[in-house]
Amino acid sequence: MIDHRLLNTFVRDIFLAMGCPESEATLAANVLVSADLRGIDSHGVARLSGYVRLMDHGRLNPKPQMRIVHETPSTAVLDGDAGLGLVVAPRAMEIAMEKADKVGTGWVAVRNSNHFGIAGYHASMALERDMIGWSMTHAGPLVTPTFSKERLLGTNPICVAMPAKEEPPFLLDMATTTAAYGKLEILQRKNLDTPTGWVQDAEGQPTTDANAVRKGGALLPLGGDREHGSHKGYGLGAMVDLFSGVLSGANYGPWVPPFATAGFMAAEEGVGIGTGHFLGAMRVDAFRPADEFKSHLDQWIRRFRSAEGLNGESVRIPGDPEREMEAIRRTEGIPVLAPVIADLKSLGERFGVCFPGEMNNSPSV
Repeated sequence: MIDHRLLNTFVRDIFLAMGCPESEATLAANVLVSADLRGIDSHGVARLSGYVRLMDHGRLNPKPQMRIVHETPSTAVLDGDAGLGLVVAPRAMEIAMEKADKVGTGWVAVRNSNHFGIAGYHASMALERDMIGWSMTHAGPLVTPTFSKERLLGTNPICVAMPAKEEPPFLLDMATTTAAYGKLEILQRKNLDTPTGWVQDAEGQPTTDANAVRKGGALLPLGGDREHGSHKGYGLGAMVDLFSGVLSGANYGPWVPPFATAGFMAAEEGVGIGTGHFLGAMRVDAFRPADEFKSHLDQWIRRFRSAEGLNGESVRIPGDPEREMEAIRRTEGIPVLAPVIADLKSLGERFGVCFPGEMNNSPSV
């Protein structure tokens, strides 16, 4: 176990060594480590080396000059100047909230960015301002449409965050595939197979090989196959791609540049600029009094939690598992797999940053 504060400091120092300004290095580290705290290990510090490789390949600018290239009172297009998506997406959400403050809602499409970590971090920024937050992004092509063996879409997550009054917020953060690619990476590190319905091989046949995507196969849309609704997952992934890419002016579909963890770096780029996101903020009181809404959301949450469960299970609300995991990991520390530790130590040696496993590693309080 590694104390989250020590891990955060290490990640921040790596970003600083890459040339990021201090405020942006701190923000980027917070986004990454928040994923590990919430139990979303696929999008946490295990991704750090991927950002370094993006920089090494000239695809990441550690000191971006972000700028709005088009806007109306309620919308904007933000050019991220090839910066860390971990920094670009929060800036886009800030712009969306500023617009929502003035006119009720704000929507920002982003182009020329990079992988932005967990969608939940960015959408949750709206909660403290009694706003509903939206966050989505497309990604490099690892996913096949239903009835195809071509990889044309990314895992393309969608997130919605809603503020409650006494209950924790509603926080839905989901990929539009049966599983995110990062979960395949975890299985690869453990030398385990995937469950049925996650991937297909290069010939379009079902497989449980966790390395199938690296061998020319593909991730499957949410549902896995047509009989289990994969056309719906495909449709959701396509929607995210259209909002994040076609609407923003970023690349889209098979032209979205891949992140640096899928075993390849090149993409069929040329139809837009970089990777895109789409973020939004809706002021609750633009629809009804905020306290009234939050009280009713409390009631909604309590009613669903009280639903009769099956086989000893209880109904949980989107966001519950991550909150429960965060409470544990803030106290007990974050478990990091040995291959990830080796990767992080290698980065530390390159940039002259001491890995926290070599420090006093007492748990946080």
